Amino acid sequence: MPISLPFQQVDVFAEHPLEGNALAVVSDAADLTDAQMAALARWTNLSETTFLLRPTHPEADYRVRIFTPQRELPFAGHPTLGSCHVWLDNGGKPRGESIVQECAAGLIRIRHSAGQLAFAAPPLVRSGPVEANTLQQIARGLGMDVARIRASNWVDNGPGWVGVLLSSREEVMALQADYPALDGLNIGVIAPWHGEAAEADVEVRAFMGGEYAEDPVTGSLNASLAQWLIAAGELPERYVASQGTALGRRGRVSIERIDADIWVGGQVQPCIVGQISI
Repeated sequence: MPISLPFQQVDVFAEHPLEGNALAVVSDAADLTDAQMAALARWTNLSETTFLLRPTHPEADYRVRIFTPQRELPFAGHPTLGSCHVWLDNGGKPRGESIVQECAAGLIRIRHSAGQLAFAAPPLVRSGPVEANTLQQIARGLGMDVARIRASNWVDNGPGWVGVLLSSREEVMALQADYPALDGLNIGVIAPWHGEAAEADVEVRAFMGGEYAEDPVTGSLNASLAQWLIAAGELPERYVASQGTALGRRGRVSIERIDADIWVGGQVQPCIVGQISI
């Protein structure tokens, strides 16, 4: 017999609906099996679908599991903010000053202020220089000369990101991904906006080589790019990133370093509220 559960679809990192990255959230999901969660994520066919559960860690306010249509993720940025929005909308009350989310990657702190949610970037699991042969592969896979890469670094906080810095937004927008050539690499490309008419400080694109797709707006990538480039002195301690332009979106990600933490924030817009039968 089917069970009916609360369901929402929200738009994350969006100042208005339909501009950011969509997320499906199923609440009260304790009775679902792993197979049912995976099947529902395949059915929604969004980049991620999340499931809200009771926490198992004594310091956590809630627990979330994050699924793509292909696999479960230990952590992801826009699912973190979107899931938190739904948890609060369902009447969730944090125990302390910050909201604490439990996920497979551990505990993630989230703050709510000025109409935005922001999460504290988790530590990188891999950083450091990118191998020369990998840079050549990235250049081939994105259709550019390797000499145009100003800087690069492994910036992996779970999904396997490699960060690439270019000189201008125009170069970022001109990239054309050859996903077979990327051969499973997940590449984040960033460059500054220039001119008085700039709507943001940087432009970001995320190429998911393992899934043959460009992600509209990516919290985990923006978190790790900020950790790398703020520490390297390439970006200020507070800035706004634009992402999704190439896909007809208008994502906006707010970055701010406070003490030792990088906070990654944005607005969440509700789009669909109802019940789902499984």
